[in-house]
Amino acid sequence: MKLVVQEFLTLDGVSQGPGSPDEDTSDGFRAGGWFVPHLDEEFDRLVASWLGEADAFLFGRRTYQNFARDWPKMTDHPSAPILNGLPKYVASRSLTEAAWNPTTILSGDVPARVAELKRQPGRELQIHGSARLAQSLSAAGLVDTWRLVIAPVVVGQGRRLFPDGGAPAGLRLVGHRTTPGGLSVHTFEATGLPDYGTYGPDA
Repeated sequence: MKLVVQEFLTLDGVSQGPGSPDEDTSDGFRAGGWFVPHLDEEFDRLVASWLGEADAFLFGRRTYQNFARDWPKMTDHPSAPILNGLPKYVASRSLTEAAWNPTTILSGDVPARVAELKRQPGRELQIHGSARLAQSLSAAGLVDTWRLVIAPVVVGQGRRLFPDGGAPAGLRLVGHRTTPGGLSVHTFEATGLPDYGTYGPDA
């Protein structure tokens, strides 16, 4: 399977709390819900098409608990059969049980466990949100594709998907589009380490 990361970002790179003011208030974050005003039907259709490529999902603990709380109740949503029915994996050192079936808890050496999952046949193993997990798996060289959805807003605080001191990564743009609500959608393939060069008259 191919490991695909799907993240919502602000223009200043924040990935924390896109869905509601109380989604993630850790570290004093008070700007949650910044993504919601830009949703539209075209973006909903795009997300549905992405879900249609999934054969399994991978979450960090916090995102998993939010999804596990909400999606089993949303049986009338067109994406519910996919999210509720497909295999789910959650990376956690603290969870001992996971009731959103079918779910497997990954503990110990999570990158090694994810590498094992990637060797299984299938299409996409998708990460939704779970920025810390995405960062660690990117550092391990396991992310194949990034789908980054950038909202036209600057919040000025919060955790960034690509923080200072994070692992460098080279990317190749393979698709881009915008939505009526102003979302900018970029799809990148990972290419290993970045390339560098020198600009000048002799370059």
